Amino acid sequence: MNDKQDFTQGSIPVKMIRFMVPILGALILQAMYSAVDLLIVGKFGTTAGISGVSTGSNIINMATFTICGLTMGVTVLIGRYLGEGRPERIGKVIGGVICFFLTLALVLTVFLLIFARPVAILMQAPAEALDLTVQYIQICGAGMVFVIAYNVISSIFRGMGDSRLPLIFVAIACAANVIGDLVLVAGFHMNVAGAAIATIGAQAISVLLSLAIIRKQKFPFTFSKADIGFSEEVKKFIVIGAPMAFQELLTNLTFLALCAFINRLGLEASSGYGVAQRLQSFVMLIPSSIMQSMSSFVAQNVGACREERAKQAMKCSMSIGAGVGVVIAYLAFFHGDLLSGAFTGDPAVIGRSFEYLRGFAPEAVVTSILFSFMGYFNGHSKTMFVMSQGLAQSFLVRLPMSYIMSIRPNATLTQIGLAAPTATVFGILLCTVYYIKMNRKQTYG
Repeated sequence: MNDKQDFTQGSIPVKMIRFMVPILGALILQAMYSAVDLLIVGKFGTTAGISGVSTGSNIINMATFTICGLTMGVTVLIGRYLGEGRPERIGKVIGGVICFFLTLALVLTVFLLIFARPVAILMQAPAEALDLTVQYIQICGAGMVFVIAYNVISSIFRGMGDSRLPLIFVAIACAANVIGDLVLVAGFHMNVAGAAIATIGAQAISVLLSLAIIRKQKFPFTFSKADIGFSEEVKKFIVIGAPMAFQELLTNLTFLALCAFINRLGLEASSGYGVAQRLQSFVMLIPSSIMQSMSSFVAQNVGACREERAKQAMKCSMSIGAGVGVVIAYLAFFHGDLLSGAFTGDPAVIGRSFEYLRGFAPEAVVTSILFSFMGYFNGHSKTMFVMSQGLAQSFLVRLPMSYIMSIRPNATLTQIGLAAPTATVFGILLCTVYYIKMNRKQTYG
């Protein structure tokens, strides 16, 4: 590793920010990537199209985020091997990754193509948007291999302490998606189908170009065709990543349920929530970049037996994230209508979006604290606890509270939006207790 990729020495804030900024940049571009579909459909398509993209992308995101949970196991395992000074193991890890995720991509593709309509009906997609929702799911499902390939490639580089190349890969995809949306949706008026084709086409271009870039890189390990296979390394990264994947799956199921609750309130509420979700993805950028950075940072220091440095990194990330979160929460709470107006000119949809953001706004602050804890625990391979607390906050707080708020007389999206920060505070309490218990065990054996 070069000095920039070695997290076991040097200034923690400098190293962390230097590593986190490209990750944040990649996440911003990913958020823009998703937002562009909705923005251009909102400007050049229909209100039903907004609902179709919103509901359909929730389905695709559930699959994508579940895959990201699994790839976290790859990131942590590679970081651990580098910290332990055993880079020769990484070639086998990558060989196992190729076999496992290619198989998974094929299974997901078949599922999404066959069950798109039953899933859309289960999501209670508004009648006006049902066919558009099915269309979006099927087109994106057909290109799932490219979606998975991008996330796998990025996880490998983050494990090696390189967050620059994933930023380049997503920048390529984002640029291609914008061009595709403008041509297909704005130019050829293909509405939801155009947005979905642009999304998958952009992912394909990004993956192909990233593979060409990778061929020119120098790595601290060797890799050959002989490494490709279901080796013992597959079990290792699955053991680490499976709890995270399971958490993402069930957590996103709660978000799908939330979407279904809101869909019952009508097309305007459904479309307004769709716009708010895109803005919500921007609100979550700092916390998400913190968790990904912390996982790699802590994994290296755990491998090098530098526990105090890992703890200092967690506290540093909490301070940075919460500070930025206050500003973001202010913008969401007081100026959410202006932000929502970027996606649609429909006053009713803007109003419903702003309504949700007022309740959701505190999440920008508290999630940075929670995700710092989660990155710290992921780096220690304590993913079973991360999964448990995630499920507890989702099923004990977020989902019940969202449902209760949605069935109240004159229910508002603000009340439903409050469920997210309330659940996060509950998760912070669980993490604090576990952190204290973990420290006592390390101290006293």
